[in-house]
Amino acid sequence: MSVPDESPRSVLDNDFSFLRGWQKDAYEEYFRVTRRDFLLVATPGAGKTAYALTVATRLLATREIAAVTVVTPTEHLKYQWAQAAARFGIAIDPSYRNAQGRAGADFRGVAVTYAQVAAHPALHRQRTENRRTLVIFDEIHHAGDALSWGDAVREAFEPARRRLALTGTPFRSDANPIPFVTYVPEPDGAKRSASDYVYGYGPALADGVVRPVIFLAYSGEMHWRTRAGDEITATLGTPMTKDQIAQAWRTALDPSGEWITRVLEAADKRLTEVRRAMPDAGGLVIAGDHETARAYAALLRRVSGERPAVVLSDDPTASRKISSFAASEARWMVAVRMVSEGVDVPRLAVGVYATSVSTALFFAQAVGRFVRARRRGETASVFLPSVPVLLGFAAELEAERDHVLHAASRDPEAELAEAARRRDLPDGEFEGRSFEALRASATFDRVLFDGGEFGTATEAGSPEEEDFLGLPGLLEPEQVATLLRKRQAAQLAARSAAAPAPAAAPAPAAGPAAAAAPVSTVSRAGLAALRKELNGLVGAWSHRTGQPHGVIHAELRQACGGPAIPQASAEQIQARIEMIRQWAVARR
Repeated sequence: MSVPDESPRSVLDNDFSFLRGWQKDAYEEYFRVTRRDFLLVATPGAGKTAYALTVATRLLATREIAAVTVVTPTEHLKYQWAQAAARFGIAIDPSYRNAQGRAGADFRGVAVTYAQVAAHPALHRQRTENRRTLVIFDEIHHAGDALSWGDAVREAFEPARRRLALTGTPFRSDANPIPFVTYVPEPDGAKRSASDYVYGYGPALADGVVRPVIFLAYSGEMHWRTRAGDEITATLGTPMTKDQIAQAWRTALDPSGEWITRVLEAADKRLTEVRRAMPDAGGLVIAGDHETARAYAALLRRVSGERPAVVLSDDPTASRKISSFAASEARWMVAVRMVSEGVDVPRLAVGVYATSVSTALFFAQAVGRFVRARRRGETASVFLPSVPVLLGFAAELEAERDHVLHAASRDPEAELAEAARRRDLPDGEFEGRSFEALRASATFDRVLFDGGEFGTATEAGSPEEEDFLGLPGLLEPEQVATLLRKRQAAQLAARSAAAPAPAAAPAPAAGPAAAAAPVSTVSRAGLAALRKELNGLVGAWSHRTGQPHGVIHAELRQACGGPAIPQASAEQIQARIEMIRQWAVARR
């Protein structure tokens, strides 16, 4: 979270030298519309906290409000907000408890969690009614985590003078409306959230506010035994049933298997390379449960030679461990599921997605831990299994998403209960532990960056993998794309040179069939636009059919011919675009 070192007394004098351009624009928009509710959507790492506290400073100085309440998802974030507010001259009590009733006289406000509000909404309503209050909702989508939470937030803060909602991920995976968010009806009966100001990943990347993210995907051969006793072998990332994908994914993440060991070794090599340009760069492994988190930590200790920090959800010292890691130069931290969204550890630059959570919301929150830029040229690297749904999320990183409420077709109470159960249970509980992981090998699959795919499938530890692990740690986005293209071209050329020459074939008969393949005259920008269009259509088809992105791309290649997207010509990509449009018209 980017905040000035001293209280910005110059706010009232319209001196915005301490704010980034988008923050100043959003600040001016807030005071232009002067609505009671304001929803700001800004990509993680952009500086939402500094913006919100600047608004609070102005409202306090003009006596529009007399108190501030900050609502956060976690205990750790309460203290983080209080520290940031202190630099703005606003005293926030992060230790406030429901049992004490009234806040201390030395504070201008309190920081509480959504769970704390849900435990006693009437108390917080009384506090809000007693003083003219600005309520800042950090990651407002959490107010929709359960019906009881949403109802409590509405009851507690309905009387607020002003409400400022912040989020980096406004979309949710369920149909639960987010309190104090406006929804606009759509022709199909759904309702879409309406934001007052949006600052997405694409513009933030262009402004140098966030880091470009390089995704390194790993496949491999997975072996597991089903509850019925059948032994199954499958390659991660190839077409499988939903249950098989889940079991292959969990097999890859098994701490005793080769896959996770190889990936952690690769991630540590990548971190070493990044630290050449960013000496304090750190890495984060996002684990699925406490047992695997400890096992991954033991693996990392052997790989890196350093004991990683381990942050568990039931550890009372978790907040202190996060703060200590953030202020240190230690290499690795392992956390269950994730260090919650909003947690500010700007030096995190390498991540390993070692959990089987498969929602867009969770993935976006996880990636958000690595994109906070401190200076231009910093890059982020995230290692993940070659699971189609994750590859789809990675390819769509720049997509803007709103929260859509679809017309109810099932029991919303049951849906929310299931969503809450899945959020709270360790990863292994999703499959009911109905299989036994046997062994898992690892192969480097591909690199995903800016909607494109690069690299040639190869063994983990090979020189081809080293080409991508050794990318410099300081690169502009354009330089990243250029280097990826060059290294892929070099690998393809080397493989072509090493391959045996094909047997001579009879000369083809003269005529149209013998004409040379057309040479594409489409510019690089035009080719990128075609790739983006195809990826968008694949995403829409996936949403419509439930098929993974990788399966759809494979079917298009089978139907139209040609190589994977990074090697495909403009004509080949255009043919796939026309094919998927034909599927849509024919309602295939």
